[in-house]
Amino acid sequence: MRTVPIQMPDGTVVPVRLIPAEGAHRHSVTPDTPRPVLVIVPGLGVPAGYYELFASSLAARGFDMAIGELRGNGDSRPKPSSASTYGYHELVSVDFPAIFEVVREQFPDSTPYLLGHSLGGQLGLMYASRIRGRLGGLILIASGTPYYRGYPGLSRPGMLFGTAAISLTANLAGFWPGDRLSGGFGRQSKVLVSDWARLARTGRFIPVGADIDYEERIARLTLPVLSITMTDDDLTPLSSAEHLLEKLPNAEITRWRQQEELGHNGWILQYTDTVDRIEKWLRDR
Repeated sequence: MRTVPIQMPDGTVVPVRLIPAEGAHRHSVTPDTPRPVLVIVPGLGVPAGYYELFASSLAARGFDMAIGELRGNGDSRPKPSSASTYGYHELVSVDFPAIFEVVREQFPDSTPYLLGHSLGGQLGLMYASRIRGRLGGLILIASGTPYYRGYPGLSRPGMLFGTAAISLTANLAGFWPGDRLSGGFGRQSKVLVSDWARLARTGRFIPVGADIDYEERIARLTLPVLSITMTDDDLTPLSSAEHLLEKLPNAEITRWRQQEELGHNGWILQYTDTVDRIEKWLRDR
């Protein structure tokens, strides 16, 4: 594995982990089926390093892999502060192009597929809508929207008021101090948290600073999508994942539900079934 640091315009350094396929590539390459490289985008507050075993398992099956760190998370430096003003839009319009440039330089003969976990899947849709036709496909794992109407029972008002309270706290403090809280999604930019809370309230991608209509662009996407949902996932129940997929009326969607109760993050370390499904989907492309 090789790590390449990228410096963003605000001075933040974001590392990209590159894991070449082990041994000979097993994916036959033709003009119509170029070799895939999977680019993992983590969930909110999940360090990129946490996905290394999962990524190495896919590399052992003949796939080139990359793991991009979300700005301010994991090994990215510095940590978010009151000076941090980036949100969904800046991540997909500034950080993702820089990450994918490194990936294309390292794996020039491969077609990138974006594998997004949770928030990473939301950002993946937004990025795909900006670069239409330059991704081979999207893999969404435990990824949906936080739109409160997509949650059952008491979790519905809990999602609405909980995200609003987090956003209010972040604006008062200058950043979200999730690193001081158990399960608090790590320390985050107040703008990122505001975008997340707005999505929870409205069900629509309307990030701060947007230069395009993301909802309209996402609806036009025709790329193949694999959606993997997890049993016993309170953060992304099936209805939440379906709300995200409803934004893709023209995409070629494949759904698979993990029956083992692994929850929102457990699949990252207990990954065999998930890796099997991803490999099958890629080989069938």
